[in-house]
Amino acid sequence: MSTPVTDVDALTAFLAQVAHEHAPLVQVSSLGPEDMLISEAIARAQLPIRVVTIDTGRLPAETCALIAQAQARWAASGLAIEVIFPEAPAVEAFVHRHGINGFYDSVAARQACCEARKVRPLARALAGQRGWVTGLRRAQSAERAGITEIAWDIPPAANAPGRIKINPLAHWRDDALWAALRALAVPVNALHALGYPSIGCAPCTRAVAPGEDPRAGRWWWEQAEVKECGLHVGADGRLRRGIALDPARAAPTQPAAHTETQP
Repeated sequence: MSTPVTDVDALTAFLAQVAHEHAPLVQVSSLGPEDMLISEAIARAQLPIRVVTIDTGRLPAETCALIAQAQARWAASGLAIEVIFPEAPAVEAFVHRHGINGFYDSVAARQACCEARKVRPLARALAGQRGWVTGLRRAQSAERAGITEIAWDIPPAANAPGRIKINPLAHWRDDALWAALRALAVPVNALHALGYPSIGCAPCTRAVAPGEDPRAGRWWWEQAEVKECGLHVGADGRLRRGIALDPARAAPTQPAAHTETQP
């Protein structure tokens, strides 16, 4: 994209374009405000994009309530939110080795929990897909500041077509996001109003203080520089940004210069 996606109409048009050119696509929704807006656009335009969310088995009650609310809201549009779960043997193996709350003991143990409850289910959700849609934004953290709207998640190889990663809200700022949600009356997690800007599993999420980094409430007991669960990182533990891809040519290009604008 040479021009950033910065309003709801542009968001819908962008999603329609990538759905046409890169099918099949799946949105893997965290049920955060970004993903709720993206799902709303998919539902309103009845776009051919599956929507999947992962129930880790440790979600807050408020997140479970939001799943039910979203399913009811979008059912009339024909959009079904598919809820997938971790495989029981993987979770059991983690608990037997580390204990039910062993993720508090070390970064390695926490990453092992995320692997069982999030990363492996994600792999199942992405199987057979040419691309996936996420709610990543540059404004969410310093680590995410360099993401682009569309990039190779897995570059193509001689025997594989590769997979793209689509971040349609990459350039959206907080005020623009929340204004769009309010304008469309899109439901959001009740915990946001209680000081939880970023919400994951209940034991791994706390409220943040005013002015604190939005992701400071995730795995707050860790001192790690990068607060990621593994869904968006590479083998080195860093956020995987990929190589920017021009959807009009379906070939890797260098990222175009973007301007931070608001709707």
